[in-house]
Amino acid sequence: MSGKRYTIRMVELKDIPVVMDINRKCLPENYTESFFIQHYKKFPKAFLVAEVDGKVVGYIMCRVEHGFSNFKFALTKKGHVISIAVLPEYRRIGIGYNLMIKGMEALKEYGATEVYLEVRVSNYPAIHLYEKLNYTIVNRIHGYYADGEDAYVMARQL
Repeated sequence: MSGKRYTIRMVELKDIPVVMDINRKCLPENYTESFFIQHYKKFPKAFLVAEVDGKVVGYIMCRVEHGFSNFKFALTKKGHVISIAVLPEYRRIGIGYNLMIKGMEALKEYGATEVYLEVRVSNYPAIHLYEKLNYTIVNRIHGYYADGEDAYVMARQL
């Protein structure tokens, strides 16, 4: 797969079924079509897809929330990476990394000053990716996932 070129662009409504398929293939946490459409409508700049030869092979879906900062005792506008996935045969060529970069840039455009996400404590490749992007573990949520696995909350300032 080395040398494959890919592009990243904003999601379009016609991409939602493909994004849902990637979500089902890659992650045990799945969302309804209306959930994806809601994020497409509300935060279009922060819902991105990666394409190789015109085929959608990955996505990132983010939103902006108001809440307590992960870094100081204050209310803030923070980005939340809801879901990111890349088809297995297109991994390890930088797609996930660049989806994260572009997603964080979009969250800044929406006025977010920090960003966070949840990740399974056993998902070492994802944790490594987020650490490469200067995320740190700020919390652990016991039993976060439906199967009872814990999640790390990882965050960074924008």
